[in-house]
Amino acid sequence: MKHGPDLNRPRRQLLGAAGGLWLALTTRPAAAVSAPETLQAMVRAWAGGRPVTPGRVLLDVPPLVENGNAVPISVRVDSPLTAAEFVQEIVVFNEKNPQRDVVRVRFGPASGRAQVDTRIRLATSQQLVALARLSDGSQWSAHVDVIVTLAACIEP
Repeated sequence: MKHGPDLNRPRRQLLGAAGGLWLALTTRPAAAVSAPETLQAMVRAWAGGRPVTPGRVLLDVPPLVENGNAVPISVRVDSPLTAAEFVQEIVVFNEKNPQRDVVRVRFGPASGRAQVDTRIRLATSQQLVALARLSDGSQWSAHVDVIVTLAACIEP
């Protein structure tokens, strides 16, 4: 018995492709469905309900970055670093990267200097905040807006 060409095959392929495209466009990973924490929420969570005062923290970042893949940042805290008063922690959060927690560094009274120098990736133009917690319980902050002309670390 001889069979002729299957005229329904192109139709089935088209319907299968359309169904796959619809599924791909409507299905998202669980992480993409949940709302990301805002920068303010990250700061509140870190602060634990205690006040954060602007000042004493110097966040040095170029205001205009050509490439977001390696952005140099420097965070320094104005503190005497004695046994009685020293910086316990420096953190840096960002506004728009997939991971908001960029840097976390802990210090002790013998650290010598409360300063962090590193490079980070930035997905796009955004605000960075550097926070410092001192041994006396005070918390300090600095905010910087950064313009990125070539983005990095973008996740779909």
